[in-house]
Amino acid sequence: MEQILPLLLIMAGAGAVAGFLAGLLGIGGGIVMVPALYFAFEAFGVTSAWHMHMAVGTSLAIIIPTAISSARSHYRRDAIDLVIIRRWAPWLVVSAFLGGGLAGELSSRTLTLFFAIMAFLMGVKLVLPLEDKPLTRDVPGTLGSAVVAFFIGGASSLMGIGGATFSVPAMTLFNVPIHRAVGTASLIGLLIALPATMGYLMEGAGIPGRPPYSFGFVNLAAVAVVAPIAALMAPLGVRTAHALSRRRLSVIFGVFLIATAIRLALDAF
Repeated sequence: MEQILPLLLIMAGAGAVAGFLAGLLGIGGGIVMVPALYFAFEAFGVTSAWHMHMAVGTSLAIIIPTAISSARSHYRRDAIDLVIIRRWAPWLVVSAFLGGGLAGELSSRTLTLFFAIMAFLMGVKLVLPLEDKPLTRDVPGTLGSAVVAFFIGGASSLMGIGGATFSVPAMTLFNVPIHRAVGTASLIGLLIALPATMGYLMEGAGIPGRPPYSFGFVNLAAVAVVAPIAALMAPLGVRTAHALSRRRLSVIFGVFLIATAIRLALDAF
């Protein structure tokens, strides 16, 4: 118990930050949880071959209750675009499940660099005063929505994130107001996390070298500690988001993405 206590304390702190960011930015907190879990599992002595797999799978499982809490709060404020959800949901679910099953085929460095590049570009877009310069006047139709949603679901499941890193900038390019984009992203996170977690549960079944209380590539001890804390913090993030101006929220999200991209790129090299 003494050995696992520092691990649980680290996870609890990361869960509080992840939950707040889930509400503030519409994310599931995975962008915070994945590196925190990675280093926590490394310190705990998990086999190096499965550090990232365990971190990503566990992060996605933690996102589920966090996304539920965040989405409920945004729904009460009428900040979720159900038209987008109906267009994107099937493609998000399918691609997220496939991404969870494909994760073991790609190196962590490849995934890290891909995410860093995309996050940096999206962050720059949000920091610059481009809110009134969307790419289109409306969300794409059936084919365009399929392509966008399939990419968001697959890429997010491979990285252990809830999808807002991609979906919020994408929706703002399609002329969706930032607060509505953030709210919609919270429900998108749930649509990604559920099937992706199933993929990681199946892929990690019977793999040796995982930490105690693991089911597939999901560590149930980490989920039990982090998920309640993150879910409790999500409504606080939602209240903070709706108290900020549209421009300020865009800048906060953009700076957050740029800083994260730089950190991940440095880690990869």
